Amino acid sequence: MEAGGLPLELWRMILAYLHLPDLGRCSLVCRAWYELILSLDSTRWRQLCLGCTECRHPNWPNQPDVEPESWREAFKQHYLASKTWTKNALDLESSVCFSLFRRRRERRTLSVGPGHEFDSLGSALAMASLYDRIVLFPGVYEEQGEIILKVPVEIVGHGKLGEVALLASIDQHCSTTRLCNLVFMPAWFSPFMFKTTSGHVQFDNCNFENGHIQVHGPGTCQVKFCTFKNTHVFLHNVPLCVLENCEFVGSENNSVTVEGHPSADKNWAYKYLLGLIKSSPSILPTEDSDSLMSLDLESRDQAWSPRTCDIVIEGSQSPTSPASTSPKPGSKAGSQEAEVGSDGERVAQTPDSSDGGLSPSGEDEDEDQLTYRLSYQVQGPRPVLGGSFLGPPLPGASIQLPSCLVLNSLQQELQKDKEAMALASSVQGCLIRKCLFRDGKGGVFVCSYGRAKMEGNIFRNLTYAVRCIHNSKIVMLRNDIHRCRASGIFLRLEGGGLIAGNNIYHNAEAGVDIRKKSNPLILCNQIHHGLRSGIVVLGNGKGIIRNNQIFSNKEAGIYILYHGNPVVSGNHIFKGRAAGIAVNENGKGLITENVIRENQWGGVDIRRGGVPVLRSNLICFGYSDGVVVGDEGKGLIEGNTIYANKGCGVWMMSSSLPHVTSNHVSYNGLYGVAVFSQKDGSGEFPGGHGAQENFSEDGDAILWETELEKDDDPLRRPVTIALVESNSINHNGASGLYVQSSEVLHVLTNVIHANGDRGITVAQSSQLTRVVNNSISCNRQSGVKVEAQCKVELRGNGIYDNRGHGIITKGDSTVVIENDIIGNRGSGLQLLPRSDTKVIKNRIHSFRAYGIAVRGRAKALVQENIIFQGKTSKTIFQQISNNRECVLQNNKFLVFKKKSDTWRLVNPPARPHLESSLRGPSAAHSGQKVTAMATRITARVEGGYHSNRSVFCTIL
Repeated sequence: MEAGGLPLELWRMILAYLHLPDLGRCSLVCRAWYELILSLDSTRWRQLCLGCTECRHPNWPNQPDVEPESWREAFKQHYLASKTWTKNALDLESSVCFSLFRRRRERRTLSVGPGHEFDSLGSALAMASLYDRIVLFPGVYEEQGEIILKVPVEIVGHGKLGEVALLASIDQHCSTTRLCNLVFMPAWFSPFMFKTTSGHVQFDNCNFENGHIQVHGPGTCQVKFCTFKNTHVFLHNVPLCVLENCEFVGSENNSVTVEGHPSADKNWAYKYLLGLIKSSPSILPTEDSDSLMSLDLESRDQAWSPRTCDIVIEGSQSPTSPASTSPKPGSKAGSQEAEVGSDGERVAQTPDSSDGGLSPSGEDEDEDQLTYRLSYQVQGPRPVLGGSFLGPPLPGASIQLPSCLVLNSLQQELQKDKEAMALASSVQGCLIRKCLFRDGKGGVFVCSYGRAKMEGNIFRNLTYAVRCIHNSKIVMLRNDIHRCRASGIFLRLEGGGLIAGNNIYHNAEAGVDIRKKSNPLILCNQIHHGLRSGIVVLGNGKGIIRNNQIFSNKEAGIYILYHGNPVVSGNHIFKGRAAGIAVNENGKGLITENVIRENQWGGVDIRRGGVPVLRSNLICFGYSDGVVVGDEGKGLIEGNTIYANKGCGVWMMSSSLPHVTSNHVSYNGLYGVAVFSQKDGSGEFPGGHGAQENFSEDGDAILWETELEKDDDPLRRPVTIALVESNSINHNGASGLYVQSSEVLHVLTNVIHANGDRGITVAQSSQLTRVVNNSISCNRQSGVKVEAQCKVELRGNGIYDNRGHGIITKGDSTVVIENDIIGNRGSGLQLLPRSDTKVIKNRIHSFRAYGIAVRGRAKALVQENIIFQGKTSKTIFQQISNNRECVLQNNKFLVFKKKSDTWRLVNPPARPHLESSLRGPSAAHSGQKVTAMATRITARVEGGYHSNRSVFCTIL
């Protein structure tokens, strides 16, 4: 830069003394001078911005300590905004007699105050002409009558804000006006401080106290850097109003009310306001501004909680590779005999992997001791989740989810959803931006087809932040809503819109309350640390709840009841002090592809008529059960991964007729699936999750039943029998399936593998329990145990390599037909005293014990079975006493003749025959997003057993 050889620092010091017009002229000299003027951003431009009496700090009132990205740009935006009210000056003056002279009239300045030209505002207005400037000098001005503005004027207070107070009721009849640097108070005869019906009004840097402001469409308003103390802004049918950088304090009612559909008639200012909004910096998210949503889950958890998460996710593991440590060479773990318990059940004394897909002939024994080779295929955990399955939980310290499970940023979600993007970009009705609402009753109330958009605001210490009712629509982006005494956001009577990217926390009621046919899109919010639920949907409420973080709430993360029917997808719901999702009181909903983890109660809790579709979710690391289907709960539970919960994987009541299909249930601390029928006293929720809970507004009782709809949902097909089908149930701490029920139960085509106790335990079954076409293998005790007085049918199952007996029964009506009972360490089939069993057309073998052992006076019909011999020291069939009630007919006994003998299971091949039994839709659907959930997840799981109650119920 050629400037007489002076250094740039000296030029900046000289130019810092220039006024705004001189800076503008200097910037036009040349490119070098232009860049030099721009370099004064943190010095001269900052001084000009903060020294202007018509504005405040650009980030006031929410972040007054944070400097803007550019002081020059902030000053420019305010300067342009302050001139909006004069944009129609040429049009207006051309329509009056001044157009004859084609000469622009100079604006006059009229002074009001003691010792000045006018004593009162009214007298100055009487002498004012178009666009005159009226300056009120310090003092209190009280007008005794209503002031009517008939010509466009600018009314400005002189000095600092607060030195000029105006007690008046102003009614604007002109096309435009501007008021600046004033303190407004209502006159003694009217609570309205200002009102307009068709013109445009602009407020800059004003205070309003204890009154009302009213704007009717097609009138418009522009408000910036103003404080409203116990003041109500009422906007009726406005096409466009802008409230920016304002503070609302201590309201006794709503701070802002937006009522009525935006007027189709628009005044002259509408297009200028719209252009000003589009030219201002957008608050819509970018990839950089979405850093909070793109952080890993551990960082987000630590932002709100001192606890760390013990989860590590690594690469997938092959279904045939052992998950636990295999015995070292030379150990005797593989050759030790199992001991017989007091009830005749064999219990393994040595740990093993419980995972192997091999028959006992593959164990570490001398070849001379082997009597035969029996060829068959053990069904391990079925690859219904895309060919991989979850490995054993191990302690960990970090979370690294697959890319398809990490939450998308708001920008990514909007790019995928064009309708949501259009809604987020639209401006209609009232725009409220960068405002602070605090210490009052209500924030923003939108009603009767009103439209409002709220961006970057803070709502705190209010009764509620936002209410949207009567077919109104709201757009809420990047707001901070906390410490409300009721719900943060409340929608009813068909309210809707977009609620995206907000931080909603520490509210006394629900973070978001949806009811009475409201249908919003709730996207990419953080809803946490609420004193009740995160989101409540009731009274025929709907909505799409997608890609949110919902955590650390005192009650359910999402609570659906009274025919609420939302679509809940892609959310992370974790560390709640109750259930992750609770569906109650005839609630519905499609709940799909969520990550539900580390909740104190069930990951999903369904009861009292709840009938959701629970599909393709990852439910893991809960401190209770994964899924609880309680009294009168129903629904479809399909394709979920239920992993490493401290209680049961699925705890349900058969009387509720649940349908549990195509789930992967593994590494849970207690039973994989537990089925009960009796009432257990757990119907009431602690902490307000019961029928006595008050979900009405402001405590008033509402009878929702009068409004409920009865619609048919094609996603739900009727189920008349409790059904557990096509699940992979493996590596759970207790039995894979535990049944204590007095209703009919069907258990079909499941893979029950390597569980810590029995594969299936039927403790009570007064009605028939059908166990058909299941693979039951490698469980730590017996494959199946049937207790006394139970009615069970076992048909078409493959029962392999269990460490106890294949089947042990005390039941008085047990039918065992066409099963393969092979390679179990105890007897293939053990019939205990007082049992009544039909054993027909099975293939039975025990590697170390008897094919069939009859203990005491058991009643049995053993007919047309093929029984293979085990070791040479054992026999094929054992009968302890001379029992005439045990009948053997047409059985085939195969004994070895030489070491090279090989027997194969053919005609039919090894059971179960799952390929022909799987349901197409269930198997096909499970290969979608849940596929990525079935990666290796490791965490600590504390074991333990309970009798007949879920952990949730035991707590009660």
